[in-house]
Parts: sequence; structure tokens; C-alpha cells
Amino acid sequence: MSRPSPNFPPLPAVPKLSIVVPAFNERATITAALDAITAKRIAGWEVEVIIVESNSTDGTRALVLPYGQLPHVKLILEERARGKGHAVRNGFRHVTGDVVLIQDADLEYDLADYEALLAPFQAGTHTFVLGSRHGGSRWFIRKMDEQALHAFALNAGHWFFTALIDVSLGLSLRDPFTMYKVFRRECLDGLTFEANRFDFDWELLIKLVRKGHVPVEIPVRYASRSFKEGKKVSMFRDPPQWLWAWAKFRFQRL
Repeated sequence: MSRPSPNFPPLPAVPKLSIVVPAFNERATITAALDAITAKRIAGWEVEVIIVESNSTDGTRALVLPYGQLPHVKLILEERARGKGHAVRNGFRHVTGDVVLIQDADLEYDLADYEALLAPFQAGTHTFVLGSRHGGSRWFIRKMDEQALHAFALNAGHWFFTALIDVSLGLSLRDPFTMYKVFRRECLDGLTFEANRFDFDWELLIKLVRKGHVPVEIPVRYASRSFKEGKKVSMFRDPPQWLWAWAKFRFQRL
């Protein structure tokens, strides 16, 4: 398990959590998601929310704009959509918190799990945490009643790519590609990132692990939405890109 680097100072008495929220074409869920995220309070923590809106085409930007008036929210408006990875990287440049958490705006994850995800940081035992969508013993992450074949293909791909990550990095993770990646802000020091799409999940994970921050997995609740409900992963475009990301980021110099 990862232990805090000797160069990492203890967290302050009231640490700050930076929540980075990429938003693109999420009109159906954005208001409910941002209402919940901006209202979230965590005992013993200060919270800042960094929303990165990528010039949506469905009216999401208009719904996001009022949240920029909240005192603990930073609203970043991108001129054009370049992918979730680009939006998250943009958000990283604005974080001021001690711990960083990535949060999508699609309501697949439960904000009630924040306290469990932050517990290892409060205890000073870990620098990197993953919210495992297996929820303990669950084998299938995605269940799409109307798109069972799609769900099976995504689950099978998840097993294959997880094995690839585990074997190549000497890990024993169950869900390395979860959106809930939470880490001490200092983990980013000295690292540069370039991935723009969902391959950013690979780049971030691989680079943090190679830098010595082996994550602990905390079970979280997860309700996968289907492609009909707006899921953006491409079953044909993204897997080859993930393989390329693995080969590139696993072996290139940090």
C-alpha cells in the first residue's frame, strides 16, 4: 500500500478538498449534479469546486453559468470541446486544495461516498485512493437492461484492461479506471499530462503509480447509465486508444 512521501507535510487541521467537474453535453443531469456537488459539506473539510464546461452544444453551458457566482466555485469556460481528459487537466491548473477528487456530472456515482474516500487521507495512511465500482464483491460493473450485449462487451473489456494494468504495473486492482480518483495535490508535482479523451484515466493512473503512489481501493456505489442515456465512451474508438495509452505511458520516461 502507498504511504505518504516524507516530503508530504501532514494535512492541515482543516484540509481543503478540490472537486474537479468536467461538463460537456450533460443537460439532462447537470443541474441535479451541480446542486448536489456544490451543496456537499464534509465535516472537518473545506471544499472548493472547479467546474470545467467545454462549450456544450445542448444548452449545458447556460445551466452551468449561475454556479460560477457561488463563493466556493471556480467556473472555467473552454472555447471548444477537446475531451474529458483535456477538461480535467485544465481543472488541475486551478486547484488549491490539499486533496483532489475528480467528479463527473452524470449522476453515476454517489456523493455520499466522499467521506469514505477521504478517510485514508485523514488517517495519513495513503496518498492515492480509487473508488472501486465493484462495491465490494460485485463482479459486473455495468448493467444495462435494454443494452445487455453492450454491457457484456464493456464488462469483458474492463476485465481485460484491468489485467493488463495489474500485470504490467505489479498491482492487484479491481477497478483502475474508475472516475473516482482521489489524491494528494502534491502527487502531481513534476508530472505533465497530454491525454485528452478517456485515455487520460490511463495516463493519470500509470504516472501516479510509476511515481510511487500505489492506490488503495474503497468500494463505492455506482449506477451505470446506458448509451441511450448519454454514455460517451465509444466501443470502437476508445479501446485502441487505451492500448496505445498503456504502451506509451507505461514505458515512456516520466
